[in-house]
Amino acid sequence: MIKYVFDASAVFRYHDDEAGADRVEAILEGCLRGMGEIHIPAVQWGEIAAVQRRRLGAEAEKRLLASLLELHPHIAPATAERAERAAAIRIDRRIPHANSYAIELAMDSPDHLLLTADYDFKDVEDLARIEFLPVK
Repeated sequence: MIKYVFDASAVFRYHDDEAGADRVEAILEGCLRGMGEIHIPAVQWGEIAAVQRRRLGAEAEKRLLASLLELHPHIAPATAERAERAAAIRIDRRIPHANSYAIELAMDSPDHLLLTADYDFKDVEDLARIEFLPVK
């Protein structure tokens, strides 16, 4: 079973009905039918919350997070061990902080697949399976 690791960009592509939204929707539907699982690193969850709050305010943030929770995602905690591994990736590969948690989670097993629209991940695509959503 595929464990889809969502980063904030994948969530917002779907939420905003932008390029790749149809692919995200197909993955979500498959996961709801038991053909996969949704995983979101806690740091990316915070990124989703912050971006939505900045864009549209606290009420919109609450609505978005509540709708995501209806999909029963596995929120991967930022444990000390995970944080240390993500920090090493962040520094060694020079990627943004939140992204280091997403790639670190995607590296957990060959069953994990990072779904993203963030092309900063091109610099680490040798570390894990990554599916890039189309450019806008």
